[in-house]
Amino acid sequence: MEKTVTLAQGAGGKQTSELIESIFAKYFKNPYLTADDAAVLPAPKGRIAMTTDGFIVSPSEFPGGNIGKLSICGTVNDLSCMGAKPLYLTCSFILEEGFPLEKVDQAAAAMAKTAEEAGVHIVAGDTKVAGKGQVDGMFITTTGVGEIVEGVETGGSLARPGDAVIVTGDVGRHGCAILLSRNEFQIDADVTSDCAPLWGTVEAVLNTVKEKTGGYKDLHVVRDATRGGVGTVLYEIAGQSEVGIHLDQDSIPVDPAVAGVCGMLGLEPLYLANEGRLVIFTPKENADAVLEALHQLPYSGNAAVIGEVTAENAGKVVMHTAIGGETLLPQPGGELLPRIC
Repeated sequence: MEKTVTLAQGAGGKQTSELIESIFAKYFKNPYLTADDAAVLPAPKGRIAMTTDGFIVSPSEFPGGNIGKLSICGTVNDLSCMGAKPLYLTCSFILEEGFPLEKVDQAAAAMAKTAEEAGVHIVAGDTKVAGKGQVDGMFITTTGVGEIVEGVETGGSLARPGDAVIVTGDVGRHGCAILLSRNEFQIDADVTSDCAPLWGTVEAVLNTVKEKTGGYKDLHVVRDATRGGVGTVLYEIAGQSEVGIHLDQDSIPVDPAVAGVCGMLGLEPLYLANEGRLVIFTPKENADAVLEALHQLPYSGNAAVIGEVTAENAGKVVMHTAIGGETLLPQPGGELLPRIC
C-alpha cells in the first residue's frame, strides 16, 4: 500500500519527527542544519542579497526536473542575478493530506542534489500538513541569502543605450515543458525544461567582464526570465531604465520543438517561462567576450546576442522581423499562458 502524508505528520509530535528524520534530515544534512529553533550561521563579510519565493507548480514533476529542483534553482538564480554567491537557504513545505510520501522524498532528493551543485546550504525548514483539498499536493517556499561580490552593482534601472542584449540560451522551454506535461492539448513533442542553477554562469560572466574592463561596472543588468519569459523581463527593464530595446527576431534562439508547439497554439516563445535562462545587458564591445565564456558552460551553449538598447522608443520593445519589417512587441498583460504556478 502506498504511504501517504497524514495530518498527524503535521501535528508536531512523534510522526512529525519521523517525517523530518526519514526524509528532510536524510537529504539536507550539513554542519549548519540542527534540531534547534534557528540556524546559527557565519556572517558574510560584505553586502548580502536576500530573496524569497513560493513554488506551486502543477504537475510537481516534469521533464527535466520537479518542484524540489525548481525551488532551489529559482532562489539561487535570483541571488546570482544580483551578483551574490548563494550561501544559505531555508525551505517550508506545505503538504496535502494523502499526498504520496514517495513524491515528497523525490522532491527533497532533488533539492539536495541541486543545492550541492549550486554550493548553497539548506540550513532550516518547516513542514505543515493541510487537510485534503486545501492545497494541491505540495507547495514549497524558499528563502535564500547570498554574499554580493565586492564592486558588483546590477539592476533593472542600469541599462544604457549601446548595451547588447544577451540571452544565455534558447527561450520558452520550461513553460512549454509544463504545458505539455499537463497533456491538455494532446500534443506529443520532445521538450525538456531548462531548469538549472546559474551561479556558475553568472560567476563566469563577472570574471569575463572584470578581465576585459578591470571591474564590474560594465555589467549593467542580469535577470532570470522566469514567469512571463524574456519578453516580460525586457519590458520591465525598458521601463525601469527609460530606454528602448530593439530585438532581431532571427537572432532569438528557440528550440524547434518549442517553436512547433507555439506555432500550433498561437503562443509567443518570448512570453513562455524559463528556469535556466538569463538576460544580460553589457556594452556591445564586451558582447563577444561574454558569449565566448558562456559557450563554454553547460547551461549556456547556445547563448546569443538578440538585440541592443537604444535611446529611442523609451519603455518599448521593438522587433525587427524575419521579413525585414519592424513591429512593436506586444506588451504583456492579463494572464500569461500557460500558467505555471
